[in-house]
Amino acid sequence: MDLADHHRLDALYRDPYPRCARARAAPGLTFVPELDAWLVARDADVREVLRRPEDFSSANALRPDVRPGPAALAELARGLGGFRTVLSTDGEAHRAYRAPLNSGLSFARVNAVLPYAAARAEALVDAFAPRGQAELMGEYAQQLPGDVIGRLLGLTEEDARTAVHGSRRAEELLFRPLPEEEQVAAARDVVTLQHLLDNYIRERRAHPRDDLVSTMTAALVPGTGDLTREQRAEAVSQFQNLLIAGHLTTTALIGSAVHHLLRDRAQWELLCAEPERVPAAVEECARFDAPIQGFRRLTTRTVTLAGTELPAGATVFVAYGSANRDPARHADPDSFDIARTAPAKHLGFGRGVHGCPGAHLGRAQLHITLELFTRRFPHLRLGRAADQQVVVRPTLIHRSPQALHLSFPAEQPGGHQSR
Repeated sequence: MDLADHHRLDALYRDPYPRCARARAAPGLTFVPELDAWLVARDADVREVLRRPEDFSSANALRPDVRPGPAALAELARGLGGFRTVLSTDGEAHRAYRAPLNSGLSFARVNAVLPYAAARAEALVDAFAPRGQAELMGEYAQQLPGDVIGRLLGLTEEDARTAVHGSRRAEELLFRPLPEEEQVAAARDVVTLQHLLDNYIRERRAHPRDDLVSTMTAALVPGTGDLTREQRAEAVSQFQNLLIAGHLTTTALIGSAVHHLLRDRAQWELLCAEPERVPAAVEECARFDAPIQGFRRLTTRTVTLAGTELPAGATVFVAYGSANRDPARHADPDSFDIARTAPAKHLGFGRGVHGCPGAHLGRAQLHITLELFTRRFPHLRLGRAADQQVVVRPTLIHRSPQALHLSFPAEQPGGHQSR
C-alpha cells in the first residue's frame, strides 16, 4: 500500500460513519476499495454474519494494513509469535483458545481485581488533580487498563509496563506506516514483549500461582515437561493477543466516552447530577462510538448476503460501529444520549462466538472512571478551544482520540477543588 492509499484509508478510518450511512441506504452490499472488502453495514446483516461462523471465517480478522519490511521481519524472527489466535480461528481451534479466556476473565476473577482498579484510578487522578489540567489519554486512559491487565495476568508492575509498551508497538508495526528504522525499533519492542511472556509462561508452568498466566498456561500447554519452541510460540501468541485486546480496547473506550460526554455539556451535567445513570452511560458510549468498529471475515463458500452473491474467498468487513448507528435498530442513532428510553442492545463488544470475552472488564473500568470523574471533577471541560477539532486515531480497531486535553478547578490538599 503506497502513501496515497494510506491517506485515503486514514480518512475513512478517522470518520467511517458517512460511508457506513451510505452503505446502509444502498441496496445489497457496498464494496469499499480502501478496505478491499464488502462492507456489511446494516445491523440485521451484521448479526447474520456473526450467527454464521461456518460461512464467514475469522481467518483474516486481523489482516494487517502494513507488511513490515525485511529488516523488521528479520528482527521479528528473533522472537516467539506469529501463531493464530482466538480472533483468527474457527471451530475447534477457536474453542480451545477461547475456553481459557472465558475462565480467566470470568465475572468472579474480574470482580476480584476491581478494588485494585478503583484504587489505581484514584491514584492516577491524584497525580494530576492539583494542576487543574490533564491529557486524558497519556495520563489516565492508557495507564489504568494496562495496570489492570498486568495485575490480572500476574505481572510485576515493571514487567506490566514493558508488556503494555510492547503490545502498543505491535499494533503500530502492523497498522501504521513507519520509516524502516522505526519499524525495526518497534519490532525489537515486540520481541522483548514475546520473550518476557515466554519467561512467565515457563515459570508459571513450573510454579503456578493464582493468576491469569498460570490459569491460561495450564489450559494451553498442560503438563510439566519442557515445551517445544512451537508450543512456546503458540502460547506467547495467545498472551500477546490478550494483552492487546485487554488494555487497548478499554483505553479507546475511556477516551471516546469522556470526549463525547464533554462535547455535549448537557450529557455531562446530567451524569454528574444523576450518577445512577453511569451504567446506561457506559452502554451508550460503547454504542455511539464503538472502540472496535469491526473485523474482516472470509467467505468459506458461495453465499448470498443482503441480496449480494459472494463467491468463496470473498472478504467482508463486518462493521459493528455501523450497525450501532442503524436507524432500523436504534432510534435517532447519530445522537449521543445517555438517557435513552428502552435502548436496544448494541454490538459495541461484538456478539456470538467471537463476542469480546473481556467485555465485563472493559465496562467495569469505564464505570469506575465515570463515577470517579463525575465525583471529583463536576466542572470538567475539554481543555482546548471549543472550536478545535479533537483528532481521532486513524484506525478501526481501538478507535479513540489521539489526545484529549482536559481542564478543571485545581484540587487543593485534601481533595477539595478551588473555585
